[in-house]
Amino acid sequence: MDISSRTAWIVGGTSGIGLGLARRLVAEGGTVIVGGRDTSKVAALAAAHPDDADLARIETVEIDVADPASIARARDEVLTAHPDLDLVVTMSGVMLIEDLRDPAHVDAAEATVAVNLLGTIRVIDAVTPHLLARGAGDIVTVSSGIAFLPFPLMPTYAATKAGVHAYSEALRAQLAGTGVNVTELVPPSVATVPEALELNPAALPLDDYLDETLALLASEPTPREILVQKVQMHRWAERDGSYDELVAARSAALASLPGR
Repeated sequence: MDISSRTAWIVGGTSGIGLGLARRLVAEGGTVIVGGRDTSKVAALAAAHPDDADLARIETVEIDVADPASIARARDEVLTAHPDLDLVVTMSGVMLIEDLRDPAHVDAAEATVAVNLLGTIRVIDAVTPHLLARGAGDIVTVSSGIAFLPFPLMPTYAATKAGVHAYSEALRAQLAGTGVNVTELVPPSVATVPEALELNPAALPLDDYLDETLALLASEPTPREILVQKVQMHRWAERDGSYDELVAARSAALASLPGR
């Protein structure tokens, strides 16, 4: 994928991997708009780093992916200002702990589905007509290593990310021949701030993740999945025969739930 001089909208890009990707695309000569419910975080970061020219060039738009009207408003705002939009990344997500022995967990499950899965579908629906009319463009979805190797403490998160993977596969098949390509990012655990490494030393530092991801994106004209080295064991656990052992190890975290 050519990542230079793109006009990109990154939905869910006001922090973490999304904002890191936005900065990299701007550095490659792109025009980047990041969307989220709280865009003040980007403005505050830019104010705190006045010498960061790449950060200062990032535009913002407010969007709540759980609200179809908000998606439509944000889409219209972006396309009015940037009718040449040719790259859309949809990565809004929440990670919520659930105790499946407590029926009250359904509130967290519904919120997770609304943002992670339905939010992805709605954003894609909002921009697909524009990209099809152009006859060219890229949609990038974001699943997770947890889509392929569940973390039982966050069951609906895993289910929604597995759904994003399956939806990406179907979307790619349905858009074949239109000029609109579909690429799925499959991140492992990524330390989006340095202190996150203290909580999870196994996490991949953000800059390392972005370095590897952008190299993989640029290595093929239309990559299907972006699998950094650290997520390979998740993606191929069933094939490699390590699935049961790894899920059992991850299930140890269930001891943190009440009464366990």
